[in-house]
Amino acid sequence: MGRWRPPAPKSAPYITPTGYLKLEKETAALWSKRNEVAKAVTVAAAEGDRSENAEYIYRKKQLREIDGRLGYLQRRMPKLTVVRDVQDKERIFFGAWVNVEDVNGKESRYRIVGADEFDEDEHYITVDSPLAKLLLGKKCDDEVVLETNGTKQELYVTNIEYEN
Repeated sequence: MGRWRPPAPKSAPYITPTGYLKLEKETAALWSKRNEVAKAVTVAAAEGDRSENAEYIYRKKQLREIDGRLGYLQRRMPKLTVVRDVQDKERIFFGAWVNVEDVNGKESRYRIVGADEFDEDEHYITVDSPLAKLLLGKKCDDEVVLETNGTKQELYVTNIEYEN
């Protein structure tokens, strides 16, 4: 069996204004940190034999990780489309906060965002996720059936909100 894996499907290039601002802040913080780490690499390199210098090896590794993330952000951010407003706020579109209720009365709240700002802790779901795909275009009191791992779950849209 080979190690080849098919490439991951491309994620939607959309992002909310808040998400884009977070990426800009992360980029600025990474550049600042990179400057500190580069200085530490220079100091560690001056200590002598680099092959046995743990500080030098660690800082070089840290520098590679920072450069990798910066490179990704520099390639990805120009491709992103910031979605600032939607015309029909009665329907679910990108950036919406959606409350859904299952048949047992358990309510959940999600925000439909781009792949670059996905955060499980804040109940963000990507626009590419199965649930988001079902919810897009729906209105309050609409029903969707989410099928995962052979089980069906009926969900009812109870509320739709957009940030200003």
